Amino acid sequence: QLQLVESGGGLVQPGGSLRLSCAASGFTVDDYAIGWFRQAPGKEREGVSCISSSDGSTYYADSVKGRFTISRDSAKNTVVLEMSSLNPEDTADYYCAAGPVCAGLNSEGQLKFDYWGQGTRVTVSS
Repeated sequence: QLQLVESGGGLVQPGGSLRLSCAASGFTVDDYAIGWFRQAPGKEREGVSCISSSDGSTYYADSVKGRFTISRDSAKNTVVLEMSSLNPEDTADYYCAAGPVCAGLNSEGQLKFDYWGQGTRVTVSS
C-alpha cells in the first residue's frame, strides 16, 4: 500500500523556519515526482514545490522562491521541505503528493498526482 505521511508542522513566529518531512512507504521516492501543496483556510489548494524523479529538478511557486527548499533523502525514503522567512501568508495545511512527473503546480498539474498524504498544519503567528 502506497502511503505518504507528513510531519514537522507547528506554530512558528514570523521570520522563523520549519522543516516539513514527507515519509513514503510502499514505494521509493526516487521513482516518483514528489510535490508539496498547501491549502489555507477558505482558499483553494495551491502548489508550493516539486522535485522530479528523473533528474531531481526542482520547481517552486513564485511566492516561496528563495525561502523554501525541497530535497530528497533517498536513504530515509523522505522528501523534505525546508521553509524559512515564514510569514502569516504561509499559514496553511501542507500536503505532499506523489505522481509520475512534476506536471505543474497549478490546479491542472495537481490532478497528475496520484497519492496524497493527510497533511500537516503550519501556523505562522506572533
